[in-house]
Formats: sequence, structure tokens, C-alpha cells
Amino acid sequence: MQIRPLITFIAALGAAACVQAQDLRVSQAYARATVPGQPAGSAYLTLENGGKRADKLVGASTPVAKSVEIHTMSMEGNVMRMREVPGIELQPSARVEMKPGDGYHLMLMGLRQPLKAGERFPLTLHFEKAGKLAVEASVQDKAAAGGHQHGH
Repeated sequence: MQIRPLITFIAALGAAACVQAQDLRVSQAYARATVPGQPAGSAYLTLENGGKRADKLVGASTPVAKSVEIHTMSMEGNVMRMREVPGIELQPSARVEMKPGDGYHLMLMGLRQPLKAGERFPLTLHFEKAGKLAVEASVQDKAAAGGHQHGH
């Protein structure tokens, strides 16, 4: 077996993964401040796929919580319905804006400590094709993050 072609092939795969990750943009990552003893929090961000291939957000992780779930929220009549979803599809040129009270959000389950306004924490997003993408989320008080409060 020749090692040089194998190394070239592996390097090309790595470069392709980096290009794909660069096609995905994440902005406005933030979470709402929580109170002591609150077991879960919510996080929001904007995802954009500037590439030519579809991808899918399939999970996330952070050291501030035991787990992160992708949820959707909708109003059915006067009833707010929230449910966990397996992922968020990102077609080429797609933009998904997570915001309080409407559509997708990330649930930070099993918070290890309260999220305090003004702090920041790492959040790793897991994509089906692009792999992991690390971002930093800011913690905002409820008024700055939007007036709609919800919990699980």
C-alpha cells in the first residue's frame, strides 16, 4: 500500500469538510437568563446555508447543560404546543431564525448552574454533513431576549 496517495486522499476529505462547515453560518446565538433551581433554559440562533448542498442540524451540546434538545413551538388555537424534533433541514440558501415564541429553539436540559445575563458559554452544533461547529452564546435577560417566556 502506498502511503502518499492515502495521505492526499485524507487531506482532501478534511478540506472538503472544512469548506462545507464554512458554508454554514451561525449568528445571533443567545440564551435567556434563568433563575436558581430552574432545570432547563432556552437558546436561540440564526442558521444560514450559503452552500450548494443541503445539510441538517441534528443536535447540539454544551458544558452548561446535561443535554440539548431541538424543539419546535407552535400555537394551535389558544394552546402553545412544544415538541422535540430530530433536526432542522437546511436547504441551499436557507435561513432559519430561532426566536422566542415562534418556531425552533434549543432546550438546554439539566442546567448545571443558572444562566446569568452578561455571561457567555460555548455551544457545539452537530450537523449531519458538516460535522461539529463551535459557537459562543451570550446570556441575555428576558426583556432583552424578547418578551415571550416559556418553559418545559
